Amino acid sequence: IFEKFFKNPLTNQTNCGIIYTVKEREVHKPMAKAIYLDMDGTIADLYGVEGWLDDLIASRTRPYEQAKPIYNMSKLARALNKAQKRGIRIGVISWLSKSGTEDYNEAVTKAKRKWLKKHLKSVKFDEVYIVPYGTPKGTLAVENSILFDDEERNRNEWGGFAYEPSQIFEILKGV
Repeated sequence: IFEKFFKNPLTNQTNCGIIYTVKEREVHKPMAKAIYLDMDGTIADLYGVEGWLDDLIASRTRPYEQAKPIYNMSKLARALNKAQKRGIRIGVISWLSKSGTEDYNEAVTKAKRKWLKKHLKSVKFDEVYIVPYGTPKGTLAVENSILFDDEERNRNEWGGFAYEPSQIFEILKGV
Protein backbone atom coordinates (compact mmCIF):
# COMPACT_ATOMS: atom_id res chain seq x y z
CA ILE A 1 0.00 0.00 0.00
CA PHE A 2 1.34 3.43 -0.84
CA GLU A 3 0.10 6.93 -1.59
CA LYS A 4 0.77 8.51 -4.92
CA PHE A 5 0.42 12.18 -5.77
CA PHE A 6 -0.55 13.08 -9.29
CA LYS A 7 -1.72 16.13 -11.28
CA ASN A 8 -5.10 15.93 -12.98
CA PRO A 9 -4.48 17.14 -16.57
CA LEU A 10 -8.04 18.52 -16.91
CA THR A 11 -8.23 20.61 -13.74
CA ASN A 12 -4.50 21.10 -13.14
CA GLN A 13 -5.11 20.22 -9.47
CA THR A 14 -2.89 18.00 -7.41
CA ASN A 15 -4.73 15.01 -6.13
CA CYS A 16 -3.78 12.28 -3.75
CA GLY A 17 -4.90 8.73 -4.27
CA ILE A 18 -4.18 5.53 -2.46
CA ILE A 19 -3.05 2.66 -4.57
CA TYR A 20 -3.33 -0.81 -3.14
CA THR A 21 -0.74 -3.21 -4.42
CA VAL A 22 -1.19 -6.86 -3.73
CA LYS A 23 1.81 -8.98 -4.47
CA GLU A 24 1.26 -12.70 -4.72
CA ARG A 25 2.85 -14.39 -1.72
CA GLU A 26 5.46 -16.91 -2.71
CA VAL A 27 5.97 -19.98 -0.62
CA HIS A 28 9.51 -21.33 -0.73
CA LYS A 29 10.53 -24.79 0.33
CA PRO A 30 14.18 -25.01 1.28
CA MET A 31 16.25 -26.35 -1.57
CA ALA A 32 17.50 -29.80 -0.68
CA LYS A 33 21.22 -30.39 -1.04
CA ALA A 34 20.78 -34.15 -1.08
CA ILE A 35 18.19 -36.91 -1.25
CA TYR A 36 18.86 -40.14 0.61
CA LEU A 37 17.01 -43.41 0.18
CA ASP A 38 16.80 -46.27 2.62
CA MET A 39 16.71 -49.63 0.89
CA ASP A 40 14.99 -52.42 2.88
CA GLY A 41 11.26 -51.75 2.97
CA THR A 42 11.67 -48.43 1.18
CA ILE A 43 12.77 -49.26 -2.37
CA ALA A 44 13.60 -52.99 -2.00
CA ASP A 45 10.87 -55.36 -0.81
CA LEU A 46 13.14 -57.35 1.53
CA TYR A 47 10.21 -58.19 3.81
CA GLY A 48 8.29 -59.65 0.87
CA VAL A 49 10.92 -62.36 0.32
CA GLU A 50 9.59 -65.59 1.79
CA GLY A 51 11.73 -66.71 4.73
CA TRP A 52 13.66 -63.42 4.89
CA LEU A 53 14.01 -63.42 8.68
CA ASP A 54 15.20 -67.04 8.85
CA ASP A 55 17.77 -66.22 6.16
CA LEU A 56 19.06 -63.19 8.08
CA ILE A 57 19.32 -65.22 11.29
CA ALA A 58 21.24 -67.90 9.35
CA SER A 59 23.50 -65.23 7.80
CA ARG A 60 22.26 -65.83 4.25
CA THR A 61 22.18 -62.92 1.78
CA ARG A 62 19.37 -64.40 -0.34
CA PRO A 63 16.70 -61.85 0.73
CA TYR A 64 18.95 -58.95 -0.24
CA GLU A 65 19.62 -60.55 -3.61
CA GLN A 66 16.04 -61.57 -4.37
CA ALA A 67 14.12 -58.56 -3.07
CA LYS A 68 11.85 -57.12 -5.73
CA PRO A 69 11.68 -53.39 -6.31
CA ILE A 70 8.78 -51.74 -4.53
CA TYR A 71 8.34 -49.04 -7.19
CA ASN A 72 8.77 -48.64 -10.91
CA MET A 73 12.56 -48.30 -10.93
CA SER A 74 12.68 -46.63 -14.35
CA LYS A 75 10.38 -43.89 -13.11
CA LEU A 76 12.37 -43.55 -9.88
CA ALA A 77 15.67 -43.40 -11.79
CA ARG A 78 14.32 -40.64 -14.05
CA ALA A 79 13.17 -38.60 -11.05
CA LEU A 80 16.49 -39.05 -9.24
CA ASN A 81 18.53 -38.21 -12.35
CA LYS A 82 16.42 -35.10 -12.92
CA ALA A 83 17.06 -33.95 -9.34
CA GLN A 84 20.76 -34.68 -9.73
CA LYS A 85 20.92 -32.54 -12.89
CA ARG A 86 19.63 -29.66 -10.76
CA GLY A 87 22.60 -30.07 -8.44
CA ILE A 88 21.03 -32.27 -5.77
CA ARG A 89 23.21 -35.08 -4.45
CA ILE A 90 21.68 -38.56 -4.52
CA GLY A 91 22.59 -41.15 -1.92
CA VAL A 92 21.62 -44.31 -0.10
CA ILE A 93 21.81 -44.88 3.64
CA SER A 94 20.92 -48.46 4.51
CA TRP A 95 21.50 -50.59 7.58
CA LEU A 96 23.09 -54.00 7.83
CA SER A 97 21.24 -56.71 9.75
CA LYS A 98 21.15 -56.51 13.55
CA SER A 99 23.70 -59.16 14.42
CA GLY A 100 25.87 -59.83 11.41
CA THR A 101 29.46 -60.97 11.58
CA GLU A 102 32.13 -59.01 9.74
CA ASP A 103 32.06 -61.50 6.85
CA TYR A 104 28.27 -61.49 6.66
CA ASN A 105 28.16 -57.69 6.75
CA GLU A 106 30.63 -57.58 3.88
CA ALA A 107 28.49 -60.04 1.88
CA VAL A 108 25.32 -58.01 2.60
CA THR A 109 27.07 -54.82 1.53
CA LYS A 110 28.04 -56.44 -1.78
CA ALA A 111 24.50 -57.78 -2.28
CA LYS A 112 22.94 -54.36 -1.63
CA ARG A 113 25.36 -52.59 -4.00
CA LYS A 114 24.65 -55.22 -6.66
CA TRP A 115 20.89 -54.72 -6.15
CA LEU A 116 21.29 -50.97 -6.68
CA LYS A 117 23.33 -51.51 -9.86
CA LYS A 118 20.74 -53.94 -11.19
CA HIS A 119 17.61 -51.93 -10.42
CA LEU A 120 18.86 -48.32 -10.62
CA LYS A 121 21.68 -48.76 -13.11
CA SER A 122 21.34 -45.28 -14.64
CA VAL A 123 21.65 -43.51 -11.28
CA LYS A 124 25.17 -42.46 -10.41
CA PHE A 125 24.93 -42.27 -6.63
CA ASP A 126 27.05 -39.63 -4.94
CA GLU A 127 27.16 -41.70 -1.75
CA VAL A 128 26.15 -45.19 -0.75
CA TYR A 129 26.38 -45.91 2.97
CA ILE A 130 25.71 -49.46 4.12
CA VAL A 131 26.18 -49.10 7.86
CA PRO A 132 25.71 -51.08 11.09
CA TYR A 133 22.16 -51.48 12.30
CA GLY A 134 21.06 -48.57 14.46
CA THR A 135 23.54 -46.00 13.11
CA PRO A 136 21.77 -42.60 13.22
CA LYS A 137 21.31 -41.88 9.54
CA GLY A 138 21.42 -38.12 10.03
CA THR A 139 25.07 -38.37 11.06
CA LEU A 140 25.96 -39.46 7.52
CA ALA A 141 23.99 -36.88 5.56
CA VAL A 142 24.85 -33.44 4.30
CA GLU A 143 22.89 -30.59 5.84
CA ASN A 144 19.44 -29.73 4.46
CA SER A 145 18.75 -33.18 3.03
CA ILE A 146 15.70 -35.31 2.43
CA LEU A 147 15.37 -38.90 3.68
CA PHE A 148 12.92 -41.52 2.45
CA ASP A 149 12.67 -44.33 4.99
CA ASP A 150 10.01 -46.85 5.97
CA GLU A 151 10.99 -46.72 9.66
CA GLU A 152 9.28 -43.98 11.64
CA ARG A 153 12.14 -43.95 14.15
CA ASN A 154 14.59 -42.99 11.40
CA ARG A 155 12.31 -40.28 10.07
CA ASN A 156 11.89 -38.83 13.57
CA GLU A 157 15.63 -38.91 14.30
CA TRP A 158 16.47 -37.32 10.95
CA GLY A 159 15.72 -33.85 12.26
CA GLY A 160 14.77 -32.44 8.88
CA PHE A 161 12.76 -33.40 5.87
CA ALA A 162 12.01 -37.12 6.19
CA TYR A 163 9.21 -38.90 4.40
CA GLU A 164 7.52 -42.26 4.10
CA PRO A 165 8.33 -44.25 0.97
CA SER A 166 4.80 -43.73 -0.37
CA GLN A 167 5.66 -40.02 -0.77
CA ILE A 168 8.75 -40.48 -2.95
CA PHE A 169 7.25 -39.42 -6.28
CA GLU A 170 5.14 -36.64 -4.80
CA ILE A 171 8.16 -35.09 -3.08
CA LEU A 172 10.61 -35.66 -5.95
CA LYS A 173 8.21 -33.85 -8.27
CA GLY A 174 8.65 -30.70 -6.16
CA VAL A 175 12.45 -30.66 -5.74
